[in-house]
Amino acid sequence: MSKILIVDDNENACFLLKSFLDELGYDVIVSHCGMDAVEKVKQMKPDIMLLDLIMDGINGMEVLRRIRQFNNSIGIIVVTAVMDEGIGKEALEKGADEYITKPIDYEHLSECILVDIIMKKKD
Repeated sequence: MSKILIVDDNENACFLLKSFLDELGYDVIVSHCGMDAVEKVKQMKPDIMLLDLIMDGINGMEVLRRIRQFNNSIGIIVVTAVMDEGIGKEALEKGADEYITKPIDYEHLSECILVDIIMKKKD
């Protein structure tokens, strides 16, 4: 069973994502701040992270940068309300595997997760 870390300071967004992923059978971990997310990646070693960009404390782009310093194997899908092509491109350049904007298309998100899992198994 793949382990997915949701990182978003909006508790309602986390609840909805967690409920959706629980129904699909994933092992879901939730974090509401960037520093906690970095520690959870180190300690719990999730397979995939769903990462919001706009958060209190360190933002999602900084979380992405810090995680890529020590972990290149985790799949990182940015899930954000920021609909800016430049920021999406920057996130991908810094190591995100996918950039999805809110409101979330759950079918597309599920496909992105499955593709990431399949690609990991090939490595």
